[in-house]
Amino acid sequence: MSTRGSLTGVLLLLILLGAGGRALWMWLDRPIERVSIRGELNHVNADYLRSQLAPLVQGETWLSSDLPALRRRARSIDWLAEVRVAREWPYALAFELVEQVPVARWNDDYLLNPAGEPFAFAPVAPPDGLPDLAGPVGSGAEVLAYHERLSPRFDTLGLTISQLRLEPRGAWRLQLDDGVWVMLGRSDREARLARLAAAWQRQLGPQASHIRYIDLRYPNGVAVAWHGETDIEEGDTDDAG
Repeated sequence: MSTRGSLTGVLLLLILLGAGGRALWMWLDRPIERVSIRGELNHVNADYLRSQLAPLVQGETWLSSDLPALRRRARSIDWLAEVRVAREWPYALAFELVEQVPVARWNDDYLLNPAGEPFAFAPVAPPDGLPDLAGPVGSGAEVLAYHERLSPRFDTLGLTISQLRLEPRGAWRLQLDDGVWVMLGRSDREARLARLAAAWQRQLGPQASHIRYIDLRYPNGVAVAWHGETDIEEGDTDDAG
């Protein structure tokens, strides 16, 4: 066989292989028929997640699907912290999901994960017993970290911080045991908390059910507002934030 004939034969073989490969690709690249969900789910159920994932794969085909793009889009679904996507035979996609871990409520409509990142929880009800935190946009990690710092010192007093608020101007306030509010302010927070602990152990603790709020924003001492009274017991504060 001549060299020209050999080259022609190889070229024809490549054309046939290419045509066969294209035909095989077209045969395999069919619409997605099934979506499977894996992962340990404690707060959301598989039916809810399937309803959220279904629009993402609508119109997708098995081989042509852009898996990294699907992963990014699925990652934007509330309650999902991480997503991995893989093809499964026949004509299926498997989503391995890592659920968000809620550690606190945030600004009423959101929850915080352990990194202080907010995510919307609706329509799934949040778990009970989470502390209620609030603050300006982007302050989730700061507020969560401060709550974690404060909680042990109130534990020693037998108290729980049920709410913690960071105001836009930087002042802090908190609620104890779903009852007494404490105005902590912006500055000298450690000294103010020490005064509160001393006053609570000395006098205020047994009278907690009668206290409306405690204002720590004073150079010395604390001011107390009692239920049924309009004014607190001391004059103007030095930290109105």
